Amino acid sequence: MNGWTLAATVTLGGGVGATLWGVATGPLRRRVVAQNLSTALACPALLLLAEGYDRPSYVDLALVLALLGPVGTLVFARLLADELAEDPPRAWAVTYAAAGIGAAVVLVLCVATGPSRAMVKLLVVGALLIGGNIVASRALSGGFRGIRHG
Repeated sequence: MNGWTLAATVTLGGGVGATLWGVATGPLRRRVVAQNLSTALACPALLLLAEGYDRPSYVDLALVLALLGPVGTLVFARLLADELAEDPPRAWAVTYAAAGIGAAVVLVLCVATGPSRAMVKLLVVGALLIGGNIVASRALSGGFRGIRHG
């Protein structure tokens, strides 16, 4: 086990374990936030595992997860809009913490990778991960001003 796999294990063990508890228990607002958080933490773990095991294909998995995870959250936000409007989630601290973890992992991996096409892919994954989860969290907490739900 090297440092990369240890960091991935800590990220998966602590973060995804907490999100599984959040999905399995509690009110609806906690469950949808935990579902969004699970992709925000699993993606950096996949990036760390890609470096730890020297498997570039794991970066492709992280790219797909960074793209489809927030889209799934947006689908839940749309389908559960009426229920969430009564008691909207407010999890900005958790969202920014997950975005910070994602940014830190991407930056460290970019330094370790060096200038290359792989670094560009890491930056794209980071942008999708952070931007997508912030947009999805905003949609969960009540949507965007000026946009009506139809």
